[in-house]
Amino acid sequence: MTFVASLDSPEQQLLGVIKRHGALSLAGIAAQLTISQEAARQRVNRLAHLGLVQKFEQRKSGGRPLGVWELSAKGHARFPDAHAQLSVQLLDAALSLHGNEGIEQLLTAREHAITSKYEEALASAVSLEERLQQLVELRDAEGYMARLETIESGKTWRLIEDHCPIGAAAASCSGFCASETRLFQAILGDGVGVTREEHIQQGEKRCAYKITALTVSC
Repeated sequence: MTFVASLDSPEQQLLGVIKRHGALSLAGIAAQLTISQEAARQRVNRLAHLGLVQKFEQRKSGGRPLGVWELSAKGHARFPDAHAQLSVQLLDAALSLHGNEGIEQLLTAREHAITSKYEEALASAVSLEERLQQLVELRDAEGYMARLETIESGKTWRLIEDHCPIGAAAASCSGFCASETRLFQAILGDGVGVTREEHIQQGEKRCAYKITALTVSC
């Protein structure tokens, strides 16, 4: 029997919590979902039976290993991947027909189109923080599970994306990832520093960018 969870089902909520926060203990899952540990255990056991989550021992210095749960490959597949197969096929076709130069042109055209879309959406934003908040809303709506953390108020933030809906395309063509960083830089302007700190394509659980308002020297 195939398991299909609606977007607001208890099972999908649990998958979303682990996707966003990474590996969690039963206590951590219960806290995030504001349910009892027994209820969390029942949900986790159901998802484990379906092969969507898996348990491993997280070792910490000076203490006993902690049992935590993470998404399996099947669990990660429950999140949208933006027509992955078609994207990869189109990239392969572009490379075959036009070579690397054609791929670069494709990425540049995509970058310009998204930049124009974002600039229009962010036109009313006054401060850098407001621009970031609106950018996060755009990215979240596009399936990146985006959020913003404040590191230093008014100066430094971390833009986090817990999911990559273009993951298959990015794995096939590394230029997509470089294009994402250039896109953020173009949208936020020359007075802002954008540095990638974490990268899903390098085996990390999320993509994260440090955003810094640069001090202009007189």
